[in-house]
Amino acid sequence: MKNFVIIIFILSGSLFAQTTSLMKLKSEFNYSNSTELVKNLSNSLEIKSQKKNPALAILFSMLLPGMGELYGGNYQSGQYFTIAEAAFLGVYVGMNFYGDWKKDNYETFAGSAAGVDLKGKNEDYFGRIGEYKDIEQYNNIKALNREFNKMYDPAVFYWQWKNDEDRKNYRDMWLSSRHAYNNLRFVVGAMLLNRLTSAINAVRVVTAYNKSLESSDQTGLYFNANPDPNAVSSITVNFFTAF
Repeated sequence: MKNFVIIIFILSGSLFAQTTSLMKLKSEFNYSNSTELVKNLSNSLEIKSQKKNPALAILFSMLLPGMGELYGGNYQSGQYFTIAEAAFLGVYVGMNFYGDWKKDNYETFAGSAAGVDLKGKNEDYFGRIGEYKDIEQYNNIKALNREFNKMYDPAVFYWQWKNDEDRKNYRDMWLSSRHAYNNLRFVVGAMLLNRLTSAINAVRVVTAYNKSLESSDQTGLYFNANPDPNAVSSITVNFFTAF
């Protein structure tokens, strides 16, 4: 019985010592570190909210080259794409205006020099009348080739050039107009390429921006503990922030 009482006394003392140690550890924990942890986590969330979306950068650059770079915070490189876009747009407007001007000229000339009724005529018609001296010659050739579906009704599609020189002058005006319109395709292609290049550059700018945010504020957490099992109060919690 005496031994049992001694064992109970020893166990109670050990339990009391462990409880006291835990309470001491809790009381000595650095609560300021907990506050810092909350602050650092808040900063991390704020950084995530400040990150740029590469998809939006692509969209902005496709709408107007250079805007994706502006969104990514580096318009210094994007401004050249905007300038190029303005130049291409100016060329497009100028060439389209030139094509329309030439079109008005050849249509007016066809009406005065070949007796063409301009109403209801398409581009194929205006292209063909420059290759034949009159509608009779054209219809005869189509009949010989058995292309009856391509023949024109003389009452509606009549034309007759006064001389071969007028026909050649008309043909030159028509070709000038067609060349201007055809060159518009190259301008449009250049504008699309400019947008694609700007979009790729915008993604690069946004990626660099996001990486700079991540490297500007890195927080961490590590524990220090004395290997001595009796030195419970030496356990510390540490935070670090790298700039």
